Amino acid sequence: MDKKIEDFGYDDFFEANRRALGLDAFSVARVTAEHRGAYEVINEKGQFMAKITGKQIFDASKREDYPTVGDWVAITELGSRKAVVQGILPRRTVIKRKGEDRSKIDGKMKTQVIGANIDVAFVVESVDRDYNLNRLERYFVLARDGGIKPAIILNKIDLESEEELNAKLAEIQNRFPDIDVIPTSITNDRGLDKLESYISSGLTYCFLGSSGVGKSSLINKLLGKDLIKTEGISAYSGRGKHMTTGREMYFLESGGIVIDNPGMREVGMTNANSGLSDTFNEIVSLAQSCRYADCTHIHEPGCEVLSALRSGKLDGDKYNNYIGLKKEAEYYELSQLEKREKDKKFGKFVSKALKELGKYRPK
Repeated sequence: MDKKIEDFGYDDFFEANRRALGLDAFSVARVTAEHRGAYEVINEKGQFMAKITGKQIFDASKREDYPTVGDWVAITELGSRKAVVQGILPRRTVIKRKGEDRSKIDGKMKTQVIGANIDVAFVVESVDRDYNLNRLERYFVLARDGGIKPAIILNKIDLESEEELNAKLAEIQNRFPDIDVIPTSITNDRGLDKLESYISSGLTYCFLGSSGVGKSSLINKLLGKDLIKTEGISAYSGRGKHMTTGREMYFLESGGIVIDNPGMREVGMTNANSGLSDTFNEIVSLAQSCRYADCTHIHEPGCEVLSALRSGKLDGDKYNNYIGLKKEAEYYELSQLEKREKDKKFGKFVSKALKELGKYRPK
C-alpha cells in the first residue's frame, strides 16, 4: 500500500494528543468499520482487525468511551493482520444522537455515537416523500453541536420538473441561507460533478439521512464502482429499504474520505445546546432582548421572539421546530442528570455496605 498516514486524515492535532497521552510508542490507525466486539482499522501498513483490552471495557462507563468509525486509535500490531487497541485519541469532532427506544437502559436514554473526526456532514434528502425542512434542521443541530459543518444533498432531482425543483431550492435557501446545497441525481448523473468538486483531499465527509434517499448509491458513484449494496424503494410501504447495516469508511481516488451510515428513522436530540444556538442563531439573538432572562419564548410578556413571530419577521415553522427540539434536548439532559444522581446514590450505598461488612470480618 503506497499510502501515508496523512492520507487517512491524520494531522498535527492527533499527533500532539498522541504524545500528550504518552501513546507515541504505539502505531496509530483509523477505525473504518465496527463489528460485534471488533474494529476494522487502517494505516499506512494496511488493514487490521483490532480488539480493545479488557481494561478498556472495564473502565468504559458509556458508549462514547468505545471506539467508533472515524476515530484514531493507538494500536499494538500483532501477526495475521490483527491488532490490540491501546487507547483512543481525543476526538476533534463527533456526531451523536439519542438512542432509539430499544437502546434505553433502566428506562434512560442511551447516546449513540454516529461518527468521529468528521469535517462535513452531508444531510441527504430526496425530493419525493422524504423532503422535510424540519428534519434537515434537526440534523444541522446534531452536526453543529459536534463541531461539524452541515451541507445538504437534495437527491433524486430527476423525479421533479425544473419548476418544482427550483421552488424547493428557493424554499431551502430562504430557510437556510448559510447552508451549501448540492442537487443531485444518480439516474442522469446531474450534480455529481459539483459533489465531487466539493469533496477535498484529506477531509472526512459523513452521509446522513433516512433509508432510501440514495446515500449509498451516491457513494458508489463517487467510488466509481458498486462497492456498497443498494436496493430500491419498497412497493408496499413506499419507504427506502434499509440496506446499509453498519457504518463504514471509504477512500476516494481524489483523496476524500466518506462514511456511509444506515438510514435513521429517528434523529433524537442529546443535550445539544451549542448545536441549537448555532442553528437557531436568529432566535438566540432575539432572546437576548426578552424581558426575562429565563424566558421560554412560549407565553411570557415582553418576549422578543414571540413579538418577531407575530410580526412575521420570524418564520413560524422555524420557531415551532426550535421549541420542539429545545424541549427534547432539555428532557434528555434531565434524564441524564437523574441517572447521575441515581448512580451517585448507588455508589454511596455500596460504600456504606462495604464499611458495614468490614465490622463483621474476623480480626
